[in-house]
Amino acid sequence: MNQYLAITSRGLENLLADELSQLGASHVKVVHAGVRFSADQHTAYRCCLWTRVASRIIQVLSEFNVRNDLDLYLGATAINWDQYFNSSTRIVVDFNGTNREIRNSQYGAMKVKDAIVDRFVKGNQPRPTIDRERPDLRIHVRLSNDKAIVGLDMAGSGLHQRGYRTEAGQAPLRETHAAALVMKSGWTPEQPLLDPMCGSGTLLIEAAMIAAEIAPGLKRKHWGFEVLKDFDAPAWHEIHAEASVKARRGVGKVTTRFYGREMDRRVLSIARDNAGRAGVIELMDFKYGDATQLVRPKDFETGVILCNPPYGERLGTTPELIALYTELGNRLKLAFAGSTAAIYSSSNELLSCMRMRADKQFKLRNGALDCVLKTYKITAGGVKQVEGAQEGQLEEQQVAPDFANRLKKNLSKLDKWAKKEQLECYRVYDADLPEYNAAVDKYKDYIVIQEYAAPKSVPEEKARRRLMDIMRATIQVTGVDSDKVVLKVRERQKGKSQYQKLSSAARYMTVNEYGVKLQVNLFDYLDTGLFLDHKITRRRLGEMANGKDFLNLFAYTGSATVHAACGGAKSTTTVDMSNTYLRWAQENMALNGQVGRQHEYIQADCLQWLQEVDDTFDLIFIDPPTFSNSKRMKQSFDVQRDHIMLMENLKRMLRPGGQIVFSNNKRHFKMDDAGLLALGLEAKNISSETLPQDFARNKHIHNCWIITHQEGAH
Repeated sequence: MNQYLAITSRGLENLLADELSQLGASHVKVVHAGVRFSADQHTAYRCCLWTRVASRIIQVLSEFNVRNDLDLYLGATAINWDQYFNSSTRIVVDFNGTNREIRNSQYGAMKVKDAIVDRFVKGNQPRPTIDRERPDLRIHVRLSNDKAIVGLDMAGSGLHQRGYRTEAGQAPLRETHAAALVMKSGWTPEQPLLDPMCGSGTLLIEAAMIAAEIAPGLKRKHWGFEVLKDFDAPAWHEIHAEASVKARRGVGKVTTRFYGREMDRRVLSIARDNAGRAGVIELMDFKYGDATQLVRPKDFETGVILCNPPYGERLGTTPELIALYTELGNRLKLAFAGSTAAIYSSSNELLSCMRMRADKQFKLRNGALDCVLKTYKITAGGVKQVEGAQEGQLEEQQVAPDFANRLKKNLSKLDKWAKKEQLECYRVYDADLPEYNAAVDKYKDYIVIQEYAAPKSVPEEKARRRLMDIMRATIQVTGVDSDKVVLKVRERQKGKSQYQKLSSAARYMTVNEYGVKLQVNLFDYLDTGLFLDHKITRRRLGEMANGKDFLNLFAYTGSATVHAACGGAKSTTTVDMSNTYLRWAQENMALNGQVGRQHEYIQADCLQWLQEVDDTFDLIFIDPPTFSNSKRMKQSFDVQRDHIMLMENLKRMLRPGGQIVFSNNKRHFKMDDAGLLALGLEAKNISSETLPQDFARNKHIHNCWIITHQEGAH
């Protein structure tokens, strides 16, 4: 009897232990991410051929303590390697784990390789060849704390490589993991199985192989144990032949069907090819289909629906995923009452969108992701077909009713106002309810949801769940397609960190604001290129700018410059530190036919530029950041602390009779009137006059003044 270690994913150890016991293994013991067991040689062959869950099976040769690299070398040297394989065998060492002294797995592998080679050389034998690309045999080393296990990989390559899959869709499940999900789902071979997002078909193929009693390792061309000195070829050929006979007979005995639906026709074709290579194509019913329009196949009465929906974490995918999980839940309840659903995901929040109560759940590990498989007894409760409507049209349960009702009310009022004002982008919700801490903005037929950082008193899981509810309710209330809902997760930013770039896709659209065309980008930056609370300020600048030389400082994408130019400004000067935003400003101007030498764009640190420039202007607009310590600026800036310093420089540039429009978004900002008077300037607060209706609830973030020379001052 030899000792073996079967390796699997975390969470599957008990399933693997049961499988190995059924295959004849003895002294089975669960360990972390694996199972230890004893077996004779023939049973070990059978386990390698038939295991559906193990990713590797290692024959354990030695276990020893490792405090440092010398212990590792001596422990590996003590193994009589030429007892197991010849020096002509091409080998590679797979080393997993580290400890306090051995911190690099490549270094650990090198020490073991040196020990093996030295053992052969000391026995006056040729050195074994190290071949990382095409080894005959893999030496497996697992180091955990100060304990090392050294052994021989019985299969050679991962046992998930069944041989039927040459291509796969995006983020495919490993075959071993797929088989485990099938086993955990509650499905039995007598039941039909449906995967509404089948991808390359792995879940269905693994289930069909179980039903047809096809050994998962049957198509493998090479096994590590075949190069070992004690390889029993006749016994192996008998075990393999027996499995081949079972496979040929098995498919004909299967009475159930396996249904796969997939929206990508290319991937669906791959699924058919994979099933053909696996020998189970005649059991399959693969068809083009959208999971959000899922209908029950005619000959599917009750059975199991098993799927692994996408659960991507990339910014911008979440609204579409919410819609997908929500609609999948609706379809299951509408068409599959009496069946069981088993859904595998890394996101409990997305699973909650299905509005179904799980009766079982299994925590598993898929690579680096913590995932969960939840099973549901499907009942028709919670979803109804709309009376008199087309088949499949569903009544929707209202999500987050308090938020949804507030959003409806706001939309009803603001949509009419925006249409009258010629506005195609405006805010429809801004943390009106404390528990739903987000802003919702409308840009034509797109919705942008910006999450604010939740207070520390709110648990992270609850904050994520509320954000999900906001997105689901927004899609429900507005009727906007989920691919036109954009999520931006943000904290309250300081300085210019709000301009952080998120991607390089360059997706722009043009919107109308009081007759002016402006370019916005809803996807690639944390902000969109347009500060919505300044719309009335910009319109007012347009009214004030006729015939004047206009200066726009901290200009961002130049929207204020566009309004001034369209209002008849004699000249415009636009200053910002970012070339990206200056180019954007020029494109905004060109959209409105405002081109020519009278329009100047300057890339500079505004604070430094103010101290050096000698030009003068009739109208100056300045909207500085609340705070900035950008590396590209020579000094930090705080609008409360430094606004008088700004005004001192601006006064020098302001012509007699000229005006400064000064705005900022610092909550509870206090103008230093005495400091202004000392400079010979005076300020008129126009915050309430320039506060747009869509920001009426958030007065504290909108501050705006007109500053002029004090009467009689020079």
